[in-house]
Amino acid sequence: MASPSNAVNDIFIAGLRNTHALEMEALQIMNRQVERLQNYPELEQALRQHIAETEQQRKRIEEAMNEVGVSPSSIKEAIFGLIGNVGAVAHTPAADEILKNMFANHAFENYEIAAYKSLIVMAETAGFKNISGFQKSLREEEAMAQTMNQLVEPITRKYISLEQKEKTASH
Repeated sequence: MASPSNAVNDIFIAGLRNTHALEMEALQIMNRQVERLQNYPELEQALRQHIAETEQQRKRIEEAMNEVGVSPSSIKEAIFGLIGNVGAVAHTPAADEILKNMFANHAFENYEIAAYKSLIVMAETAGFKNISGFQKSLREEEAMAQTMNQLVEPITRKYISLEQKEKTASH
């Protein structure tokens, strides 16, 4: 890295830690959801693929953290992990759990897009040269947001159809 101010480095390090914690939260949420998607294989497949991508995103962030000599924040990890677990189970008792999860997934992917765009700016400002991993993660998040967007209507239609047939549509 170049020699930017300590404040800029601190901002970048906070961004790395925040994004790492965010990816850990994403993994918690997605892993909980795939356990309950037997009626929605298209969503299950998308989530399983994105879980694998998210594991790689987490590793990319950890590599960047190692490069700048920091480690993840255990406090942020614990808080975001708890939030992820609470978020993953919050919709479970709802009859329309699948719809609420779709909305939350769509929103969460867009939140991650914003986080990666911000992290890239922080990295560039701090003089961190190896941003290609962050750019790849950003593209993966954009693709998943598009997938979630495209699944809203067919999942909603399937949910309605299953409810009309008196099956358990929420999973």
